[in-house]
Amino acid sequence: MTSTGTRSRTHTRRRAARALTGTTAVALLLLGATACGASAGDDKHPDHRTFALPGHTLTIDSDDSALEVVAADTNPAGKIEVTRWWQGSVAIGSDPKVSWAMDGDRLKLRMKCSGVIADCSAKHRIEVPRGVTVKVEDGDGSVRAQGFADALSIRTRDGSVHVTDTTGPLTLHSGDGSLHAEVSSRQVHTSTGDGSVHLELGAVPDLVESTSGDGSVTIALPKDGGAKYRVTTKTGDGSVDVSVPRDSSSSHVVTAHTGDGKVTVRNAN
Repeated sequence: MTSTGTRSRTHTRRRAARALTGTTAVALLLLGATACGASAGDDKHPDHRTFALPGHTLTIDSDDSALEVVAADTNPAGKIEVTRWWQGSVAIGSDPKVSWAMDGDRLKLRMKCSGVIADCSAKHRIEVPRGVTVKVEDGDGSVRAQGFADALSIRTRDGSVHVTDTTGPLTLHSGDGSLHAEVSSRQVHTSTGDGSVHLELGAVPDLVESTSGDGSVTIALPKDGGAKYRVTTKTGDGSVDVSVPRDSSSSHVVTAHTGDGKVTVRNAN
């Protein structure tokens, strides 16, 4: 899987290489080799900031960053705490920049990193008070979230998603990335264009809908109270294995579809 940001940087390097000759091109190629591999985790002095949250909804709007979103008991109502790690360098072009700003209930996280040889990496941890409905919109980056009792929606264009310790309604989407959830939500909706889906549910759900364009789908369901499920599965190219108790009239509905991959619906261990 190749991220959108990586593809963009690769195209930029190719255009530069065609325009340069001789020792200049060689020097830039050597510089590119030493500049690659920026990791936000190498930032030993992260930035911290507190933002006011005017209501009980929060949208996290990020263009290019790994995100960790946590429901925190220690956070005061009406405040979110954000920690930012980042590294960046541009050999020829504008200096890289990161920014964060609150616009109403929307937290905007931006990173500008472009040039002949550009290499940047950012990560944000957002701590949210309990009782807030959260929507995450990430362009390019992985997302991890935990601890939510209210509705949580995560959408990323290119990156994996992993959610734990959550009981509220859950919606996950990735254009290109795997989805993994270990939750007790009673309503779960997941979809990915290219990637596997793995769901471990700790409570008998009312509704689970999971689809993948290209990847396996695995759903593990609890046996609490002898629960039975109304299960619908479909795969374009792959096997289907359903081992949970089934009842076509059950109010516990599970749908699992994939275009190319195995579908498994089983009891949780």
